[in-house]
Order: sequence, then structure tokens, then C-alpha cells
Amino acid sequence: MKRRTMMGMLCLTMTLLMGVCDVASAARKKPAVPLTARGEKLLATYTDMLSALKKEIAASSPAIDEQKKTAFLTAYAAVESVLTPPNPKGLTNAPPRYADSNPPYKQAQEKAVTAAAAVQSDIDVFLASDKLHGQLVKCAMLVDATPRGLAEFAQQGKEHEALVTNLLADEMLMKRIMEMGGAFEGKYGQSMQIYTAIQKASERAKKGVFQQLALGCALEHPEGNVKKEGKTTSEVMVEMYLDYEQAYLNKELDPAFGTYRDWEYRFIFPHRSVEDVTWLRKTMRNYRPDHLTMKDHKWRYVRIVKTDVPYTGGVDRSQWDDLEFSFMQKIFFKGGICGPRAFMGKLSTATFGIPTRGARQTGHAAMSRWTPDGWTTVLGAHWTHNRWRGRCGLDFFLETQARERPDDYLKVLRSQWLGDAIGESPVNGMNYGIGGGLWHALSFYRKLAIVEEAKLIELAPTGEELAESNDEVTTETIPQIKIPKEAKKIIVGESGVITIPVAACASPKNTEKVRFMHSVDGGIQVHYNLVGKRPELLRYTVEAPAAGKYELTANVVTITLNGGFLVRLNRRTMVDIKVPYTVGKWEHSKPVTIDLKEGRNSLQFTVRPPNKGLTIKDFTLTPVK
Repeated sequence: MKRRTMMGMLCLTMTLLMGVCDVASAARKKPAVPLTARGEKLLATYTDMLSALKKEIAASSPAIDEQKKTAFLTAYAAVESVLTPPNPKGLTNAPPRYADSNPPYKQAQEKAVTAAAAVQSDIDVFLASDKLHGQLVKCAMLVDATPRGLAEFAQQGKEHEALVTNLLADEMLMKRIMEMGGAFEGKYGQSMQIYTAIQKASERAKKGVFQQLALGCALEHPEGNVKKEGKTTSEVMVEMYLDYEQAYLNKELDPAFGTYRDWEYRFIFPHRSVEDVTWLRKTMRNYRPDHLTMKDHKWRYVRIVKTDVPYTGGVDRSQWDDLEFSFMQKIFFKGGICGPRAFMGKLSTATFGIPTRGARQTGHAAMSRWTPDGWTTVLGAHWTHNRWRGRCGLDFFLETQARERPDDYLKVLRSQWLGDAIGESPVNGMNYGIGGGLWHALSFYRKLAIVEEAKLIELAPTGEELAESNDEVTTETIPQIKIPKEAKKIIVGESGVITIPVAACASPKNTEKVRFMHSVDGGIQVHYNLVGKRPELLRYTVEAPAAGKYELTANVVTITLNGGFLVRLNRRTMVDIKVPYTVGKWEHSKPVTIDLKEGRNSLQFTVRPPNKGLTIKDFTLTPVK
């Protein structure tokens, strides 16, 4: 109990520090850049453009019955006035004000939903029409970017100005951008700089899924997903884009990649370097290919956290600084608390092209991810307790569900854009369904109506019980695979070299401890799990063509230090074999000399606890001359 309390305190400290960093970052926002003479002219141009659009939109805005409008705004204000329920037990994840378990909120919300529906009936025809769509899109973009923000970017040079000019002249591109949610923090010039650089680097980025990825990542990461010394933001993003493009062409990404909606391509790139991405993608393909094909999409890829990242606090990774490995590689050495586990979960999922986001919670760090059945929080509590990049979890999750109905969601967007055109503030993204003017509030309730009418089912949190635990799920059915006969055949070469495939053991069955799996490059490999309390034996019978000394090696993959296994020869000799730290690649262990008798020999393989996790494809016995 004391250990779990200490772990929780460590996790809370990390999360609070992350929160402090967010606050500090916000406090360090750059002051307004002084405008040059050219900048002042551009500011006037963009301001006049926005004013003209606002006038045109205002002249065509639909009328709303004043009685219905007043009833809705009154009900909406009543929702905001509901107090947060008391928390006498001091629960970390206590029910918030906007939980259905809070009766005052539930009652007030029901009244607001009814009042909103009455108003929606007056404006539905207007919102369903695309008559003003182009004007609304351009106006909303100018409001979000601000004429000043665009002028600051455009005044930097002719190329910068051209990016903004071309964007504001391209109605189809503006529509696509705004329907995808716009540029993060209103940085449209920076987003277009990245998008243009990617399209210059790759012709494929101009159409289809590659264009979706290029645009989505540029909008979500206008300042880059990571900083890299000696490289510009655009160079970093181009490098990452090209990695994903090639991985898709190599069929290394999830089969779902290419099926997402435009908006979901925003969440592909992790906040990690391209080196981390390529390393983990190769590592998992070598080390745990079974994680890549799991039928349970909630755990696909992210299961590496359950199997190979122990929940361990107080890990001093500086002791490995001289090894020159990345922070992500070092997480496997001894595990970590919630932060490192969430980092690994996000990277393992995103590296295979699954939309992924962070999910900070009070005293805890989790993650969220896309599945074919909807988004889910992983390694943490319900969406109610999440927050990430200026949005609470419920606000983001509501959008994921409402976007399941694209035609209806256009009405949500047009309502928001109309609110922008008349100068309303938006609904508070960090305070679910609170704040904002009339049209923004109506857009929020339209999202609720879409979800209710579609009867969309919400996925429960995934792995909540493992968020701060080393416990593995032991009630699950252990999958078995079909192993072809040729994969079990021991081969004796002309020079007497004996190759023993791992599937040639007496009983190639999957257990809690031992997992046989198909290799990505063909054949069968076996993984000796980190989990499971009892060692297990793999028994092999080998027919040696001649008695004598043989060098035993194993073709292995390891992701941590100080690994090894034991081989018992003919029930007498015990051989302790050290394996190298392969950094996720296939390598052969150093040869160990053993004595074989002519004819039948028995070899028993096991791993002495504490096991570090080990993958083997075959053993080789080479005669010593």
C-alpha cells in the first residue's frame, strides 16, 4: 500500500510539473511583433477583408424567435451556475460539476437541451445551406488567425506574404482547412509554410491520403512537433512526413491508415523525433509482431506498455547516459511511472499511423487513441478527467463522436463560424459546455443532439486498472497460432551446421509466459514474456551427425540490458548464455561451446527470473574444427 501511495505521489509530481510547464509556456507567449511599413499595409488589407465579410454575413443571418432565444440563454446560464459537488473524501478523480451523477447539473442540462432544440428548428434550414459557406469559412479563418497575426507572419518576406495571399485566394483549401478544425493556435501562415514545404518535397503529398496527412500534420503542428538543433520547423516536419509516407508505401502502417476522415490525420505525428518513430516501428516489428495484429484494436500497439514497461518509480536513467541511447529507449530498461508509460503508449500507437493524443489527468498521465469503434482513453480514467492542449477530455470526445456524421457536423461548424462573424467568444474548451455566445452555445448543443440521435456507443476506458500497476490481465484467452510443418524442421547443413527453429520444440503452444508468433519477414519466432511468475521450458531434440564440440548461438532481439537464458544439455550440463542488447534489431549472441554426442541430444531452454523480455527466432550449432 505504501508503495502504491509513493508511486501515486511521484506520478502526481510529474503531472503537476507538466501542468506548471503549460502555465509557464502560456506566460512566455511572445509579445506582439512590431509591424513594418509593409506589415501595416497588410494589416489594413486583412482588416478590411474581415470587415466586409462580417457585414455580408450579418446581412444574411437568420432571425431567431426572441422568446425561444431568451429561454435558451436563460437555461444555458443555469447550467453554468451549477456548483461543483463537494468532495469530502478528497478523491483525486472526483466527479466534476458537469457529470450526470451531479443531479443539479443533469436537471439544468436537460432543460438547456430542450430549449436548444426549440431554437434549432428556426435555424436548421440556414445551417443546412451552403449558400454562405465560403464567406463563413474565410471569415472564421481571419477571426481565428487575426489580421494582426497574419500581418506579422506575412511581413517577413515575399514568400511569407505569398503564402497568406495564396491561402486567402484558395476557397477550396480554406474550406478544407476550416472543416478540419483550423490551424492550432491560429497559426495559419506557419501551417501553410510546412504544408508547402512537404508538397515541394513529395509529389505524392498533393493528393489522396498523403495530402490528408500533409495538411493535417501542418495544421496540428504549425510550430513543429519537436525542435531539432540545426533544422528549421519545416525541415523537421518534412522529415517526419517522408518517414510516414515511405512506411505507408512499405505497408508498415496499420491497415486503417488511409480510411480516416480528414480531421483525424491531425493526430498522427507524435511529439517525438523521427528517429524515435523509426526505431520503435522497427523494434516492434522485430520484437513483438503479435502486438501489430491484435484483434482488440484498443490494445493494438499500445500493449507494449503492458508487456514491457513495468510501473516503477524513482528510476535514475542518468546512469545510462554514457550509452548514448534516447530517453524512449531507456524507458524499457527499468520502466517508469505513468508519464513514461503514457509516452511509450502514445509513441507505439502513433508510429503505426493511429491517431493519438495525450490525456493529462489530476495526478496522472494517460493517453487517448482512435479505434474503428471510436476513441478511447488508455491507461487512465474516463474522458471526464482528461485535458490536453487547451481542451478537456469530454469536449474533445464529443467532437470525435459528432464528426461521425459529417453532414450534420457542417451545421455545427457553420453555427460556430456565424458566432465568430458577429464577434462572439467560443465555448470554453477546458470547461465542458460553458461560456461563449449564442451561436457557439447552439453549436455545442447541436453536437450533443447529433450523438443522441445517432445513438453512438461510448467505449469504456482501456486499461484503467493498469494505469499505476504492474498487474497483467490474466483472464484473457491466450491466442494460439497455426505453425506449418516446415517451420518445425531442424536443418543439418552439409558442413554439419545445425539450425534449430524455435517452433521445433516439443510443444509449441502459447502460454502466459511464452508466445509463438509469425515474423514479419516470414517464419516463426518466440517471445519469452516479462510477465508470468513461473519459468517455462522449451524442449528440443537434436540429432547430431557427429560427436564433438559445437558453438551455440541464438538469433535474438532484446530491448533492455543484461539479458540472457539458460540451456540444459542432455539433462546434465547447464549453460548460461548472455545475450547482447540489440536495441530492437536482430543479432546473434556470442558463441558458447558445448559438447554434443552423436545421435540424439536434448536441449532445454528457459529464462531465469527476473526476465528482461527476450525474442528468439532460431538457435545455431556450429561444429568446432
